[in-house]
Amino acid sequence: MIESQRHSYHLVDPSPWPISGSLGALATTVGGVMYMHSFQGGATLLSLGLIFLLYTMFVWWRDVLRESTLEGHHTKVVQLGPRYGFILFIVSEVMFFFAFFRASSHSSLAPTVEIGGIWPPKGIGVLDPWEIPFLNTLIPLSSGAAVTWAHHAILAGKEKRAVYALVATVLLALVFTGFQGMEYYQAPSTISDSIYGSTFFLATGFHGFHVIIGTLFSIICGIRQYLGHLTKEHHVGFEAAAWYWHFVDVVRLFPFVSIYWWGGI
Repeated sequence: MIESQRHSYHLVDPSPWPISGSLGALATTVGGVMYMHSFQGGATLLSLGLIFLLYTMFVWWRDVLRESTLEGHHTKVVQLGPRYGFILFIVSEVMFFFAFFRASSHSSLAPTVEIGGIWPPKGIGVLDPWEIPFLNTLIPLSSGAAVTWAHHAILAGKEKRAVYALVATVLLALVFTGFQGMEYYQAPSTISDSIYGSTFFLATGFHGFHVIIGTLFSIICGIRQYLGHLTKEHHVGFEAAAWYWHFVDVVRLFPFVSIYWWGGI
């Protein structure tokens, strides 16, 4: 006789993916160190570790989606865990980017004698903030508006409109990434050009990397919306993507003001 479950929590079944993910991360780390120090077999181990990690991510997320949709394990109580976890993740990301903006602000407000006592440092070429940088600040804000449109469409039960909004979000993100690559190609400085180059390429580069992650996030949400996985009562995965996009939008404003605009005047 099968006993009925008397609580709303999800007691997960044994899974091989945590240990496989750990092994993949170990192989990636060791292979990366070997590759950077020119040891034989480093590139091979790094590649195998990355492939193993990507495979683990795919099958683990596949199982989580199966548990949430077909098996119905993600009750309202269970959904609180991913929500709180993602909020803590965004807080950690805020601290991550704060370090870059703090370094840029410190160096620009009090330039040292090592960089000539001026900002930007002497001999460093800067981009016009009102050209591609300004356009590439408006595009993420537009993608944030599109993902908000998708959220309201899901809450209203309009599945097709939600898909269209997510497609618009992805297209805007791809345009941003293309302009970012063009900007790097035309940039008059490199990451090795003083503290300005370091803060500029680290802050904008990591922001661009986050845009790429958000693009993949939105593509997956769009596919799930098209397949009918998301409902107005159950769409935690999409909420995480929306929060992520709004975080990326806010982060973009800081390098525009503190690096592009302040560095260009």
